[in-house]
Amino acid sequence: MATEEAKYELVSKNDIYEIRKYSDRLAVETITSDQSYSFRKLYNYISGGNEKKQKIEMTTPVTVIEKSGVMTMQFYLPKVFVESNVPVPAEADVRIIKIEEGYYAVLRYSGRSSDANFIKHKEILEKELSRNNISIIGNPIRATYNSPFTLPPFRRNEAMFKINY
Repeated sequence: MATEEAKYELVSKNDIYEIRKYSDRLAVETITSDQSYSFRKLYNYISGGNEKKQKIEMTTPVTVIEKSGVMTMQFYLPKVFVESNVPVPAEADVRIIKIEEGYYAVLRYSGRSSDANFIKHKEILEKELSRNNISIIGNPIRATYNSPFTLPPFRRNEAMFKINY
């Protein structure tokens, strides 16, 4: 599905989760009440639905995070884009954002990208971070890496928290 994955440095790892350091990166995002609809909006942007009518390679992961009380879906943009050359979205409810560098605790799991599966793994990660005295400084992030046609046992999903590390 993708040719480029958001780059990170692996800082530490245990049996449950790993700590990653991500650099600054650009993303395109939209508010989501329906994940299929939001995915289509973002996919339209990378398919040429932008001021330059430029096609942009799909990257991974696709993330969903709560921001200001609403769910937001994000596609990371390929590293060739910086703030000065990223195409402006054609739709008003799609926007470009800069995600600041930081440390993230990540629990990887397979299976469906359902709410129940995500909540289960997010809670495991949250408990482990608390047990290890690691402060969470952001809302939980659901990250998915595979197309919906990938069989569930082979899917890569992640529950993530930005942390104070």
